[in-house]
Amino acid sequence: MRILQVSSARHFGGGERHLVDLARGLVEKDHELSIAVTEDSPLLPDLRQITGVNILRLPFRQPFDIATAWKLRKFTGARGVEIIHAHMARDYPLAALAASTSATPRLVLTRHVLFPMGKLHRLTRRRVARVIAVSQAVAAGLRNQRIFGDEQITVVHHGIDLEKFRDVSRRAEKDRMRVGILGELSPVKGQTEFVLAASIIATQRDDVEFVIAGRDHSANGAYVSQLKQLIVRKKLDSRVELIESHVEVADFLSGLNVFVSASTSEAFGLAIVDAMAAGLPVVATATGGASEIIVDGETGLLTPIGSWNELADRIIELLDDGEQRKRLATNARQMVAERFALPRMISETEEVYRSVLSR
Repeated sequence: MRILQVSSARHFGGGERHLVDLARGLVEKDHELSIAVTEDSPLLPDLRQITGVNILRLPFRQPFDIATAWKLRKFTGARGVEIIHAHMARDYPLAALAASTSATPRLVLTRHVLFPMGKLHRLTRRRVARVIAVSQAVAAGLRNQRIFGDEQITVVHHGIDLEKFRDVSRRAEKDRMRVGILGELSPVKGQTEFVLAASIIATQRDDVEFVIAGRDHSANGAYVSQLKQLIVRKKLDSRVELIESHVEVADFLSGLNVFVSASTSEAFGLAIVDAMAAGLPVVATATGGASEIIVDGETGLLTPIGSWNELADRIIELLDDGEQRKRLATNARQMVAERFALPRMISETEEVYRSVLSR
């Protein structure tokens, strides 16, 4: 198939990693793949390592940037593109304009977040052949909005490259225990609640360290500033490590004994799956995404959203029980291999493409 992926992402997160993994998998299966990105896209370093991908760099100034839409449309016609696949809400209108030339190309959207779609997207729905939701929670949100028919919505869970985590060595249990959280520094990711839980744990155990890794992409960095102030106020300066630079996920996870996801909203939870694949026990808030991944007490522990007291209790429960940590980690690793392997995601996405082309 001749496929054009579209993403105007300005930052690299879970959705962007998904796109890179999808691109690599499609090329390996001999599809002709092009990717339209911004002129300074954070995806470029990874995409340039994939042999055979044609990269189209465009301005993406606004949702109805006619000049960019025309370039996409012209490129699509010249290349004989059969599938246009857009990954960000602000790109959906541009992709719809590019797909409006004829019966092909067919337009596929991936919805990575739980936030409601805007009125603007109702204007482009007639061009949409299929919407891929990354979780059942996302699919339910789409159905509730009634922008697309049920037959247009398909769930394809993220997949991860298990090889990256196959040889991750576990941190020695005899050392000081390390509890960590990984993700964009943002209120929705729950680092504040993590620090508040850490302050409770610190009063009960002096052998635990805490680590937060992520970047604040807000304009003025207000959230990370507040987070640092909270760490100082709770007298955790010597107990909490804040890493504001890029980390290699497997290396970061290898330094932990317990992984935490304290999000207030999570469409899927790619970091949770990574931690499970790395053989870590996980404590997560019961967001829509996390609840699809974790069976409480079997493959991890779930806590109510926003309750740092209960979050602290469940972390302490794991820190106190080495056998439970091993049991949850073993079950989780097996579950990830069965449900979230990358080849499954690639195959299911291919099937979506074939389905819309056959109609």
